[in-house]
Amino acid sequence: MLPVTAEDHLNGPVAVLANSTAGRGRYSALLPRLLDGLAAAGRPIRLLAATGPAEAEAACRAAVADGVGALVAIGGDGTVHRALQAVAGTDVPFGPIPAGTGNDFALDTGFPADPLTAVTVIADALRAGRTSAVDLARMTGGDGTERWYGAVLAAGFDAIVNERANRMRWPRGPRRYDLAILVELARLRPRRYMLRLDGAPHELDAVLVAVGNCPTYGGGMRICPDADPTDGLLDVVVAGRVNRQTLIRVKPRIYQGTHVSHPLVRSFRARTVELSAAGITTYADGERSLGLPVTISAVPGALRLLR
Repeated sequence: MLPVTAEDHLNGPVAVLANSTAGRGRYSALLPRLLDGLAAAGRPIRLLAATGPAEAEAACRAAVADGVGALVAIGGDGTVHRALQAVAGTDVPFGPIPAGTGNDFALDTGFPADPLTAVTVIADALRAGRTSAVDLARMTGGDGTERWYGAVLAAGFDAIVNERANRMRWPRGPRRYDLAILVELARLRPRRYMLRLDGAPHELDAVLVAVGNCPTYGGGMRICPDADPTDGLLDVVVAGRVNRQTLIRVKPRIYQGTHVSHPLVRSFRARTVELSAAGITTYADGERSLGLPVTISAVPGALRLLR
């Protein structure tokens, strides 16, 4: 295989990963218009075939290895997460088109919420050869496995709820997540975490731990309100020994980011975060990810965005 050059990225085809089930399918009818909008940039369009998350990630990796000029993901944060595994740390430009129930990474990095408007932004950037560098977070598991994420890693109550919901077979749809919240609220207890922030140890009891490259997760919840994906740092937000009643009262404040003023909530900032606790599986960009312990590093300029 010949090496991929900068010229390939300027003239090569645009690979498109489209998740037809994102946003509960409400954007699927838009796909032809979105593809036409991308084609208006004057580049060939290659629609990637995938029937599930693993296939989607593999298709993105193969496209990048084949030397595509850019990668575009049409969907929510889960779709973006799969695409990031292929383009992180490469010179391949990336464009997220927000079309899911949660579009936190796309919105936090400056893309319009409307998919058709986002396509126009991406197509203009393709024509002009324009990109903008942003940071990503790189996770390394205890076994050496590496994964990337763009928005937020959850390693506390929210991750536990996701894990519970994914094990449940009934009910279907959003009610399953609501029921999982009720079950885990009844079981709520602080867990002992060991944090190392740029090497400095912090041992603490907490019910919620989030490590953000961007401010929001879960469809607009500003869990790490001061996180900036261009500052080379990770924001860590920890809710300590919070009981059920306090968590229920504080959780709505996350949408405005005002929860960080609560006396039981602490915020930190670091380039490297080492995080360990017993029995926790993390969720990154809303996707099931690595079990603890993990090391998370901010990688400046790891992604070139088409905007």
